[in-house]
Amino acid sequence: MTTAVCEDIATLGPEPTPSTEDGCEDCLREGTRWVHLRLCLTCGHVGCCDSSPLKHAWAHANHTGHPIVRSFEPGENWRWCYAHRAYV
Repeated sequence: MTTAVCEDIATLGPEPTPSTEDGCEDCLREGTRWVHLRLCLTCGHVGCCDSSPLKHAWAHANHTGHPIVRSFEPGENWRWCYAHRAYV
């Protein structure tokens, strides 16, 4: 996995507190299912990945302009920028 140069990284502060530890906050509210979880590194929103039926992490990034997420799966620590469509 290679990483890209991304100016959005410079806008990040300390990692935010996750909005939930129980799963995708939107799926939990809607009663739907998810596949994998992503943590918004701007505000702490926990959303489901692009392999999930409703793609809440992408929807959150698109709606809020918060571009960078990290995997919220145990043992994973990669980050993704939706704006640049690249690992960062």
